[in-house]
Amino acid sequence: MSAPDQELGLARVLRDWWKIRLLTRGVVPTVKEFFAELWDFIRESTPERHRQRYGDVGYDWDYRVDTTSATVGFRDRLLGAFSSAYQPTEPEPFRDMLNQLPISFRDFTFIDLGSGKGRTLLMASDFPFRRIIGVELIPTLHRIAEENVQKYQSSSQQCSRIELACQDARTFVFPNEPLVLYLFNPFPEPVLKHVLLNLEQSLHQQPRPAYVIYYNPVLEHALQNNRSFAKMTAAEHCAIYVSAA
Repeated sequence: MSAPDQELGLARVLRDWWKIRLLTRGVVPTVKEFFAELWDFIRESTPERHRQRYGDVGYDWDYRVDTTSATVGFRDRLLGAFSSAYQPTEPEPFRDMLNQLPISFRDFTFIDLGSGKGRTLLMASDFPFRRIIGVELIPTLHRIAEENVQKYQSSSQQCSRIELACQDARTFVFPNEPLVLYLFNPFPEPVLKHVLLNLEQSLHQQPRPAYVIYYNPVLEHALQNNRSFAKMTAAEHCAIYVSAA
């Protein structure tokens, strides 16, 4: 859909992160959170933690793609620490979540905001969606996702129309089609609220069914407090909402 025309600057990411935190939390909590994020990043950079990240590589061996978090470079992991850290979804829970949807997949467009290297897009292509869209902020991950889409081969694939956009999710314009929106806890709360407001306005302008699958729903209250969506189902690590219209 779109290609990155420049690298995402760490200074820009830190500036945006700092501005959002100052407005919502104040100076002292922002400083504390900043150093906590840096400490977490340092811990995750140890050789032991790096080896642990290879635990998600099974999918890559099966399909000859690169979707593991273990090969994300130092700079992109640091970007992720202050925007959205990349972590791929495991195949079994993903299939379980989609199988809970009471829809005809051919009528719906699947969208992953914070799509990273594109594993979720590849797994979604095993369902007969109308089309599949991935939106990723970090250009390096976006380019790897493009390569994965080109290399992916599976006898179970039912949707080959996969589109990728390298952009901030806050500027993404939702297509006027029935939607399945997938979120793997990809944003801090202000960004999530912004994205949900954009979706709400889109659904108001063009009423249509929409489902939000929120995996690892740390900020689920942002959906619970939104009257445009009703909770359809919930499991231990997932909540699914449907548009109330």
